[in-house]
Amino acid sequence: MRTTIVSTAELGAHSDWRVFDCRYDLGDAERGPRAYAEAHIAGALYAHLERDLSGPKTGRNGRHPLPDAQAFADWVGTQGITPSDQVVAYDNAGSSYAARLWWMLQWIGHRAVAVLDGGFEKWVREGRPVTTHVPTYPRTEYSFSLDDSMRVDVDLVERNLRTRESLVLDARSASRFAGIGETLDPVAGHIPGARNRPYADNLDADQCFKPAHQLRRDFEALLGSISASVVISQCGSGVTACHNILAMRIAGLAGARLYPGSWSEWCSDRARPIATGSDATVNAP
Repeated sequence: MRTTIVSTAELGAHSDWRVFDCRYDLGDAERGPRAYAEAHIAGALYAHLERDLSGPKTGRNGRHPLPDAQAFADWVGTQGITPSDQVVAYDNAGSSYAARLWWMLQWIGHRAVAVLDGGFEKWVREGRPVTTHVPTYPRTEYSFSLDDSMRVDVDLVERNLRTRESLVLDARSASRFAGIGETLDPVAGHIPGARNRPYADNLDADQCFKPAHQLRRDFEALLGSISASVVISQCGSGVTACHNILAMRIAGLAGARLYPGSWSEWCSDRARPIATGSDATVNAP
């Protein structure tokens, strides 16, 4: 059972694994489906960030709120997934969107899910086969076991401003964390007390995850004596925050929780405090 990442060679050797294409573009919501239609890994179905991996937006719950767990499990069933299936997710953005599906399947109790290291770009670069064929799978009734301890809500994050029981780790770029050049959300800055670990720092030049020992060194330098189990991972909308959770899991540092609403939910209430500046930024060497 693979629960973090798999290589292109491993996926190529397992035609029985269930594959999901998670390519997406924040600036063009249909670019991913178009790319999937043009070419994808054989056997892959498409998972759309907005339609499949997010729930209804209220204007106060962030740009990509989690869907209702039963609704997500129903979608998993429509894809023909069974609890015994090994699932692999990929994208073409350093695994930033694939990690969201990885986290969500773990959330409903499906542990046999991994991310394709290097994604679609590495697969194509190696000359591996692609197709335009869209497969079909018999629908299943997916019986899930929700692990809601994997996430926190905005109330807990607000309380943490006083208690400091958890460490909030922000996966956005250093500039957005500092409040510079914000383009996605109406307010710039970060949650007071948060530290910055840009998710891109988890990757090497080929957009593959850095080796486990290097990731562990990086995160331990950032966390110090703080346990991974008290880390709250957030980003702009609860997507790339999953990337940091995955990277920590690869490093053997399990237990970090997701704040799904993240900055886009936090800043929707102007009464919540906001910090700017980069004093809490820690980048990988």
